[in-house]
Formats: sequence, structure tokens, C-alpha cells
Amino acid sequence: MLVKRQDIDSEIKRLAVRKDDLPEEKEKLEEERVSFEQGIEEDKERLDALNQAHSNKEKELRENIESAKKTKNRLLEVKTNKEYEAMLKEIENINKKNSSIEDEIITLLEEVEKAGTALKEREAERVEYIKNNERNIKKIDEEIDSIDSLLKKMLAEDAKCREIIKPDLIKKYDLIKEKRNGQAVVPVWKEVCGGCHMNIPPQLYIELQKYEKVRLCPNCNRIIYWEDRENNDQG
Repeated sequence: MLVKRQDIDSEIKRLAVRKDDLPEEKEKLEEERVSFEQGIEEDKERLDALNQAHSNKEKELRENIESAKKTKNRLLEVKTNKEYEAMLKEIENINKKNSSIEDEIITLLEEVEKAGTALKEREAERVEYIKNNERNIKKIDEEIDSIDSLLKKMLAEDAKCREIIKPDLIKKYDLIKEKRNGQAVVPVWKEVCGGCHMNIPPQLYIELQKYEKVRLCPNCNRIIYWEDRENNDQG
């Protein structure tokens, strides 16, 4: 019964640790989903910004072309060579600027295309990503419910063990468990303690195999019992 209670305690501890870890895993999945959605929004904003920049450059180019036309028309009205040369210089500067703007427009168009493709790919991934994300979160919720049910069952079995085991042994078990990180009962095989992995005296090992009384490891003071691993392996 002590061995059974140790198995129950170990399982309760394992389940409790797992239950503590699950909310963090769920939160991580939720954060990943938010980050994914934010990534799509950022891609949209970048595409919008590029489209706006392209639109602005197109408008600037049209205005400069119109300005160059007006300046050319004014060439017929000038009266001095100095004014004529100044206007030609102005037209030249406008044309240079327009050439630079056209290069910028081409670059922006390439960036718009790349950003648009990236956004389409991410949006195409979104449905499957969200589906997987929600499925994994649901699994965690189901595991939490399952752990709650198992913990309830384990605690009920632990209570039954406590009713059968003598009070003095329960007290000894609980004291050892507290001192030994939850491990009060360990097996012994081939004269080696499964708790501290130290050898026990040969006579004690022989006495363990008789199952006549509860015995402690002389090294770590855990409750020990003989585990016949050869017959267990064969079975």
C-alpha cells in the first residue's frame, strides 16, 4: 500500500506540474495568434503606405510636367536672352527632377508588387493557421479538464490508501516525502537503492525480499522495498 501510495503521489505531482504548465502553453498560442494577425495588419499598412507614396509621386510628376509646359509656353513671351536662358535652365531642372521621380515610381511599383504578393501569401495562410491555433488551444482546454478529472480520481485513491495504512506509517511516509522531494518509497534491486543509488548491506537486501516489515535505506532514510525486475521483465 505504501508503494501504491507513492505511485499515486508521483502521478498527482506529475499532473499538477502539467496543469501548471498548460495555461502558459495556451497563453503562448494566443500570443502567437495575435502576433500573426498583427503581422497581416502591418503588411496591409505597408502596402497602403507604398500605394500612397506611389500616388504622391505620380501626382508630383504630373504637376512637374504641367509646370514644364507652362514654362515652355512662356518662352515665346520673353524679351531678353537672359530671361530665355533662365527659363531653359528651369525646364532642364524640371526634366531632371522628373527623370528622378520616374525612377522612384518604378522602384515603388516593384515594392508594391512584392508587398502585395507577401500579403496575399500571408492571408492565404491565415485560415489554416487560425484553424490549427484554435485546435491546439482546444486540446489544451480538454487536457486541463482531463487532468482535473484524473486528479480527483487520484486524490480519492490516496484517501483510500490512507484509510488502510497504519497512522504511524502514514506519518513516517509524509515526513520522508517532505524531506525527499516527494519521493518517500523507492525500489531496491541488486542491493542498490533506487532513491540515492547507494548500496545497502547484503543482509538488509535479503530481509527486504521477505516483505516482513517496513525498512529504511541506511543512506537516504527512504522507505525501501525489493523489486524483482527479472520476473517483472519476463512477465
